[in-house]
Amino acid sequence: MNNTFDVDRLKPPVIKHKATGKGQLFRRYFDRRRQTLRAGIHRTSLWRIGVQSFFTLVSLWSGWRFAQFVKAAQLPGDAPLPPRPPSVEGYLPISGLMGLVDWFYHGSLNVIHPAATMLLLIFIAISLVLRKAFCGWICPVGFISDNLARLGRAILGRNFRIWKGADIALRSLKYLILAFFIWAIYAMPPMALRAFIESPYNKVADAKMLMFFVNIGMTGAVVIGLLILLSILVQGFWCRYLCPYGALMGLFSWASPVKVRRAPDICTDCGICDQVCPSRLPVMTKPQISSVECLGCGDCVVSCPVKGALMIGIPEQKFSFRRMTALILILFATGWGLAQLTGTWQSHLSDSEYRYHIERMDSDDYGHPGR
Repeated sequence: MNNTFDVDRLKPPVIKHKATGKGQLFRRYFDRRRQTLRAGIHRTSLWRIGVQSFFTLVSLWSGWRFAQFVKAAQLPGDAPLPPRPPSVEGYLPISGLMGLVDWFYHGSLNVIHPAATMLLLIFIAISLVLRKAFCGWICPVGFISDNLARLGRAILGRNFRIWKGADIALRSLKYLILAFFIWAIYAMPPMALRAFIESPYNKVADAKMLMFFVNIGMTGAVVIGLLILLSILVQGFWCRYLCPYGALMGLFSWASPVKVRRAPDICTDCGICDQVCPSRLPVMTKPQISSVECLGCGDCVVSCPVKGALMIGIPEQKFSFRRMTALILILFATGWGLAQLTGTWQSHLSDSEYRYHIERMDSDDYGHPGR
């Protein structure tokens, strides 16, 4: 079997005459053609796309159900409210982290947003086993970001890369944001932390988040629009530079035994893996990738033109993408099932409490306690 790969097809033909007039037009044509070819070598496992699509649909379904819940709570009367989906608490990562620290302090999980903490623990467990699979396989924001990057490659023929020095500085932002939140939480005395969790503000934090997007202002729309544009131009802009949740998952993923591994005796050094890696890691020059930035997405493995040159798994054992899918779903389902069995999934707030707080959430009494 011939394991060589013709990388010359990614390069424009040499134009020996001066690039003026028609020569310049040819040069521009072949430059665009080269970009299109490079965009075409970026492949993603259908298993990963399927898992991402599943969790995105679940997220949208939960968001719609929660919107119906909040709408019903705003209506006059005391009719029973529709079921509130606890999974929306996945969008309250700071509340989840606060709940985890509070659990450590007091020995019991708070009853306000318990699912936020349980989801955090589930995603940490997945990261310990399968690297940042939360970011690469589960997170709906990551899925949207991936598709925006694909749109950029379709329109422009490529995604752009920020200059290395600026890239390193920008990547530090998500860790600085994470460090700030951890410092702010641990700086709070245990009783102050519990008081925050039980504050009127925290009881309707999920509803406030929903209303932010429902009644989004000009500033919010401009910021989101800018992030969308940057994600089209630069693959994974939000995830790479600004997401503290992904930074936290990355720190735990460092302990994962699952890694992208390269067979140097088979690898042809074509560089495709480096080009398609969303985290811009030097896959081609490393025997294995241990970086906290690795998403475990496997795009480098799928895009590699030489069978066996790259694999994802543990030493001496390759993980197929079907196995990765099964492990992710099993770990998530196990965590969710344990939360259900132990009563740490559903909030213990009653319909009357929710109705009372949601009716008043725009008042000054429901402002952030730290203001």
